[in-house]
Amino acid sequence: MLFVCLSLGALVRRFANPPAGIVAGINWWVIYIALPALVLELIPRVKFDGQLWFPVAAMGVVFAGAWLLFGLLGPWLGWSRERIGGLILVCGLGNTSFMGYPLMEAMHGKEGLGLAVVADQLGCFPLLASAGIVVASLYAGRQAQPAQIVRRSLSFPAFIALLIGMAAAALGGWSPLLDSVFAPIGASLTPLALFSVGLQFKLHADQRMAAAASLGLGWKLLLAPLLCWLIGRAAGVGGLTLTVGVLQAAMAPMISAAILADEYGLEPELANTVLGVGIVLSLLTVPLGNLWLRA
Repeated sequence: MLFVCLSLGALVRRFANPPAGIVAGINWWVIYIALPALVLELIPRVKFDGQLWFPVAAMGVVFAGAWLLFGLLGPWLGWSRERIGGLILVCGLGNTSFMGYPLMEAMHGKEGLGLAVVADQLGCFPLLASAGIVVASLYAGRQAQPAQIVRRSLSFPAFIALLIGMAAAALGGWSPLLDSVFAPIGASLTPLALFSVGLQFKLHADQRMAAAASLGLGWKLLLAPLLCWLIGRAAGVGGLTLTVGVLQAAMAPMISAAILADEYGLEPELANTVLGVGIVLSLLTVPLGNLWLRA
């Protein structure tokens, strides 16, 4: 289903002349309806233990490492502030929902999907809504508004669903009737999210961006997950929690991060190039990483 939905999106974009606004409509359903339903279904089933900090912390390691790496490397290589800021965003924030949820479910079932939700909703999304906006503002020469950051975080539907789901878990979970409502609505996320990614897929081949794109993807797809694995092993984290945390760290760049780079004028062409190439490569590197972690 993963490959079929991605391919369908790309084929429809190329040959079927889809109606204007289709991507925005699909993404609205995914973000405001399907994702909260999935969070409400899964969070009460997550077994909270002493290792659950790791998938969340791994997202912070990826972002902080990208900021440190490109913040130091960029000036030395003569990059513009816009290029540095764009790379920090797209290579520091992973596609832990639209790509991460389907891949984790395909490889590790509902238990892996539940951990993926924790990494995304407590790790990656808060980073996008806070540190992501700070980085975008700094490198675009604007001033970040704290009130905007707080409002954006607290009003996000999936975050509200996360809080409700945690309260439900503390009270013993949902009734079978409510589960029967949340499950099919949440199940629509995977095919629609992948179809949307396929509709938005763009691949630019520009030699001027090759070096920057290669360095960015080298961090995002290889070095960042390896660093997270080392930290997890050193901290005694193991099992599926370690695996999902590392694989979520290895996800392709986040689509919303590329949109944010575009909104703030942070070399959007490079951001979209890294996004497109990263999606293609991650379909190979993430399953290979999963095989390596199981071994």
